[in-house]
Amino acid sequence: MIGKMKALSIIMCLILILTACTPGQSSGGSGDKVKITWWDTMTSDASVAAINKIISEYEEAHPNITIERTYVSYSDIKTKLLLGSIGNQGPDIVWIDSADHQTFSAAGVLANLTQEIEEWGQAKHYIEGPWSSTVYNGRNYGVPVGSNNLALYYNTDLFKTAGLQPPANWDELQAAAKKLSNKNVFGFAVSAVKTEEGTFQFLPFVLQAGSDIPDFDSPGTLKALTMLTDMVNEGLMSKDVITQKQSDTATQFAAGKVAMMVNGTWQIPFLQKNAKVNWDVVKLPSDMQSATVLGGENWAISEASKHKDIAFDVIQFANEPERLKELLKTNGRLPSRSDLLQDPFWQEDRQMKVFADSMQVAKARAYGPNYASISEAIQTMLQEALTGAKTPEAAVKSAGSIIDSLLQEQQEE
Repeated sequence: MIGKMKALSIIMCLILILTACTPGQSSGGSGDKVKITWWDTMTSDASVAAINKIISEYEEAHPNITIERTYVSYSDIKTKLLLGSIGNQGPDIVWIDSADHQTFSAAGVLANLTQEIEEWGQAKHYIEGPWSSTVYNGRNYGVPVGSNNLALYYNTDLFKTAGLQPPANWDELQAAAKKLSNKNVFGFAVSAVKTEEGTFQFLPFVLQAGSDIPDFDSPGTLKALTMLTDMVNEGLMSKDVITQKQSDTATQFAAGKVAMMVNGTWQIPFLQKNAKVNWDVVKLPSDMQSATVLGGENWAISEASKHKDIAFDVIQFANEPERLKELLKTNGRLPSRSDLLQDPFWQEDRQMKVFADSMQVAKARAYGPNYASISEAIQTMLQEALTGAKTPEAAVKSAGSIIDSLLQEQQEE
């Protein structure tokens, strides 16, 4: 884990050396033909069409600018971005997962956009959660594209038969899971897979119980982990959750094999097309407080870009409210802008409104450049507790010790 941060430190040093030898930025004057490179991870036909429309509109308004869009898979984009930064060949514009933004900012891979964003004057329109993911050490390194968060999906047929209402708190969640579980159906499901998906799904419970990563070894974390461990041990949740991705959980739910699941906005189109059961969505049940966790992507500019001024102009153009709204409508994302969040598209759809309203209590995974290693410790803890390799108490204590060291390391840098 420490090795990863040392690697990033080396990358930062290399970038400083390389960029010191880089010629000054070109502003794309009227006589120049400038190519701007753009990387994103979108694959759906509708999303790609919306992106291409933004690009063509910008090129039409700026005939001396060409934007070259490249699709990079989610699994590859971090590696390609790091390698590109070493060779001073990073893209001008890149969409980066909000959970990774601070890590790349700290490594010197992304351009500091604090001054540009201040002059732009639009920061006040963004919700605190997604905006915080673009900030590191008081400086801004990007702008949110769109967000998502987690809520509770439930099988309305099973709830009706059992005479239950959707749970509003943890006690009701556990009681409903117990009543709905049988030899054919598990009452509840989360993804506890040993990837970022597992951390993403566990953190809401930590926050709801009044804890957080900076005080990870605490009663709230233990309470959350104990609840999930008890559910597995009592047969209310499958032991296979340690290997099931969020998409696997959705497939189980769609087939009627799970009565309740934690999942995100992106599952709505999948369930509308594939579910064999009737279903609905409510906000996540609370404990001490309501909370969910933020996902989504941010705009950023590579520090290697020789056309930062033009790249930021493209970002401003793409983030004009009406243009941004049309893009977000195609890819299952929620607006990170509070003004757009009130648009009828997100407020008049009953299910999407659950996620939209939850944005006000959605926390970004903005825990500093060591977050990937912090997340790995949480994933290991989940695997240990849910398989019985360690008690919840021992698993939390072990993870907390690692996380404390990683947070301390960040403070000393």
